[in-house]
Amino acid sequence: MSRHLGDDWLLPSLDDLNRKWFTAGVVTVQTCNDCGSLQHPPEELCCSCQGTDLGWRECSGEGKIESVAVVTHPLRPSLVDHVPYAVVVVSLADAPGVNAIGNVINVPAREVGIGQRVRAVFQRVVDADAHEVLEIPQWEVVS
Repeated sequence: MSRHLGDDWLLPSLDDLNRKWFTAGVVTVQTCNDCGSLQHPPEELCCSCQGTDLGWRECSGEGKIESVAVVTHPLRPSLVDHVPYAVVVVSLADAPGVNAIGNVINVPAREVGIGQRVRAVFQRVVDADAHEVLEIPQWEVVS
């Protein structure tokens, strides 16, 4: 299956902090076991209390678009056939104060707007170099 932004679009470099986000197939956010704060992207310390006892919380994957940018200029030659596309900042419904960034894939880019409800969908991609299966989060507008 061809990926939304093309098969030669760069894949994320995985590390211990971001691996769960890109491989779980569900929206997960980091949680501080000391103070209960949620944060994304994940860090080595809690942004609220600087605690180091951090875990993960699974979220519903539902949210609302807070910001949108429509990309009209291909940043790479391989994206010429994929512009315009919409990149959004999504506030997660069940993780107050936590935002995620991603592409909207089910409506034309120019129809994506602030305030629209979205849900996460995941695009399975095999990273042949790293020999890992990724579940790349994307966003769909829901009515």
